[in-house]
Amino acid sequence: MLAKGQETGKRNLSNGIDTVGLIDPKHVYYNLGEAELYEQALCRCEAVLTAKGALRALTGQHTGRSANDKFVVKDAVTGPAIWWDNNKAMSPDRFETLLADFREYAVDKELFVQDLIGGADRVHALPSRVITEYAWHSLFIRNLLIRPEREELDTFLPELTIIDFPGFKADPGRHGCRTDTVIAVDLERRLVLIGGTSYAGEMKKSVFTALNYLLPQHGVMPMHCSANQGPGGDTAVFFGLSGTGKTTLSADPSRTLIGDDEHGWGEDGIFNFEGGCYAKTIRLSQEAEPEIHATTQRFGTVLENVVLDENREPDFDDGSLTENTRCAYPLHFIPNASASGRAGQPRNIIMLTADAFGVLPPIARLTPAQAMYHFLSGYTAKVAGTEKGVTEPQATFSTCFGAPFMPRHPSEYGNLLRDLIARHGVDCWLVNTGWTGGAYGTGTRMPIKATRALLTAALDGSLTEAQFRTDPNFGIAVPVAVDGVDSTMLDPRQTWDDKDAYDHQARRLVDMFIENFAKFEDHVGPDVMGAAPGMAEAAE
Repeated sequence: MLAKGQETGKRNLSNGIDTVGLIDPKHVYYNLGEAELYEQALCRCEAVLTAKGALRALTGQHTGRSANDKFVVKDAVTGPAIWWDNNKAMSPDRFETLLADFREYAVDKELFVQDLIGGADRVHALPSRVITEYAWHSLFIRNLLIRPEREELDTFLPELTIIDFPGFKADPGRHGCRTDTVIAVDLERRLVLIGGTSYAGEMKKSVFTALNYLLPQHGVMPMHCSANQGPGGDTAVFFGLSGTGKTTLSADPSRTLIGDDEHGWGEDGIFNFEGGCYAKTIRLSQEAEPEIHATTQRFGTVLENVVLDENREPDFDDGSLTENTRCAYPLHFIPNASASGRAGQPRNIIMLTADAFGVLPPIARLTPAQAMYHFLSGYTAKVAGTEKGVTEPQATFSTCFGAPFMPRHPSEYGNLLRDLIARHGVDCWLVNTGWTGGAYGTGTRMPIKATRALLTAALDGSLTEAQFRTDPNFGIAVPVAVDGVDSTMLDPRQTWDDKDAYDHQARRLVDMFIENFAKFEDHVGPDVMGAAPGMAEAAE
């Protein structure tokens, strides 16, 4: 047991960090609040205070997730259950060695512990303990997960433990990893080890990974999505990869925000996995995204890799550190956020893509088979300049709109989604927030006002009454006219000056979809295969 005086803060006195073998730290701070974590982070020179009271931290060389350094322990239970084509295996012996070295690293360290919950539906919730080396990481995860009531901490028992030590350097030869950065996930022991990276998003995605493994066994669909609810109780789900607009479009002042990134869909409807939001801030503007912008001016928000000017004011247009600048804040910082994190069965599903090829229409209605096809495809596109070596648009297919966090085979999630859509009669839409009038570099980004107008029409039900045409490339139903939106924009081919160039680009994108989907052909029915895009002569 730890010596008296080494632990402070409210916690379950019978369940300290010694339960995971951390037995000789210098000091352990349990469940500190925002003010205390600010003090610790500033005194330890981990972060700086901004002019408006947010905390700004830099993550060094890791400004995003280290997907290639994530491993899942392969044992008798996980061996047949995990989609190993998408997940890297680590042996139990290697994990045990890594854990022993984490324990040794923790000796004489000051550590911060947060006892939190993943999942607003208590039946399916995952009580999670996060042990961090940095105070600002403790504040980050406190913002992102659900905080139990103070009195619940006295009896809190974690079912998942994350140990997050950015200063720890892994040894590939000793630990069976790739570099000195490692994210090792033991799903049966429900223990995650994160070392060698200061990027805070690894912690929250580890909770998501665990829930993605556990929930399908109970008939609950885990989703990388945002969700909101209209005044009449209609719920909408927004799937999409990073940069497609999940957070921006779900933060609608006319609708209640359920959450911005991770949800479950079960017998009682939608529930948020998180208690906060992790929003991209690159080129964030008060005019376009007032609710999110306001959170960056508040005490308690963590700004990650945001450049500050000489007056400590954030410069959201400066991407010199990374394009992946972020802010992390508790959900209640959004004025119209749900207090419960729960909502009823969805009426609409929106699948977002940022098509940098300028081919896809701004909105299209999907059949259930098409919805499953696009869900398994998980398409978006990278643009030139966002990554080293990317000089032109590149298609990105991340199945289920979250492949890095999906332990099980995509067909498990796809079948769950298909069944839920059919059971609840959900309308499904594909929304392109990418480029119009040409590919990236020639065309322009889809106006957010137009996207919001199209979404409003879809969510209020009026769009279902519109006249539709069939897109000749993807076979999806595209509205011919929508109030408040330039009709030319609804037909992407008409927005291009060079129609032959559009046709060429469309053929390229269709071929990419078909090539990518080949790996799923043996796992889906003929209706889904029939929903695959095929080329027809472009309309004159």
